[in-house]
Amino acid sequence: MIIDTTEVQAINSFFRLESLKEVYEIIWMLVPIFTPVLGITIGVLVIVWLEREISAGIQQRIGPEYAGPLGILQALADGTKLLFKENLLPSRGDTRLFSIGPSIAVTSILLSSLVIPFGYRLVLADLSIGVFLWIAISSIAPVGLLMSGYGSNNKYSFLGGLRAAAQSISYEIPLTLCVLSISLLSNSSSTVDIVEAQSKYGFWGWNLWRQPIGFIVFLISSLAECERLPFDLPEAEEELVAGYQTEYSGIKFGLFYVASYLNLLVSSLFVTVLYLGGWNLSLPYIAVPYFFEINKGGRVFGTIIGIFITLAKTYLFLFIAITTRWTLPRLRMDQLLNLGWKFLLPISLGNLLLTTSSQLLSL
Repeated sequence: MIIDTTEVQAINSFFRLESLKEVYEIIWMLVPIFTPVLGITIGVLVIVWLEREISAGIQQRIGPEYAGPLGILQALADGTKLLFKENLLPSRGDTRLFSIGPSIAVTSILLSSLVIPFGYRLVLADLSIGVFLWIAISSIAPVGLLMSGYGSNNKYSFLGGLRAAAQSISYEIPLTLCVLSISLLSNSSSTVDIVEAQSKYGFWGWNLWRQPIGFIVFLISSLAECERLPFDLPEAEEELVAGYQTEYSGIKFGLFYVASYLNLLVSSLFVTVLYLGGWNLSLPYIAVPYFFEINKGGRVFGTIIGIFITLAKTYLFLFIAITTRWTLPRLRMDQLLNLGWKFLLPISLGNLLLTTSSQLLSL
């Protein structure tokens, strides 16, 4: 039997092309997944640098200035230092819960970024229940904190985990009621549809003007969910010796800070999407995607502008959250729970009833 070498070479080249094609498809499938993760990671580094610089300005002191230009690499230097520190485990604690807790806190917040639109059709998962998926997934993070506190075999840590769970439950309900009001106004729970509904009337179509009470409640609840001052009771050093993260060291200790800043970034992005018009330019009757969609190059430019506008609005809210940290004193635990259950819950429920009534009357 005579085998033609040209046919063998053709078959081998065909299989090589097929294998390369499969590898290319896998890489192209992973690009949309890792790009937002990389962007969010860079965003966290920027937030840490901004908080250090803004805090230094408010306190009239010098912030980081030696690690990179203007100290912008200080957060990266701190993360690298934590990465190489010794990872200690409590001798009598539950090591499995102790190790899993920080990972759950970070992973749950990263998953909630799937439904955030950064521009027109620039979203990983445009789901019909997008905003409620965010609430459901972000509610898993306090479970990780509770596991961390219990697994540490430390009474202060366990008390910090319990406070985190109690705080999350207290402020999750007003937050959900505010999101439900926005869904009723937009006739959709999709994050993309909510932004599109605000783009009809430009700046005056923002839900900020249609839902001012809900915006204030959402703002306060977001700060409480992120455990930012004045709501950082679960990790207050003066009361709980750093709470649920007392026994942690090394990279696991750093994961808690990554989760905190990730939660702040994601909450700020949702404030932009739900109340500040998302990626739209906010000129009356003009939205960025339609304004720049003249040709293919215009679409790319419009997408870049949309991402820039989304991030600008997001970092405006971040500036408010950072300045609030150095403006208001810390609440007591009873004051925190009273604010959530006795004030924010009735106000958000009344806001939902008013929104429902107005929607029924407009039919």
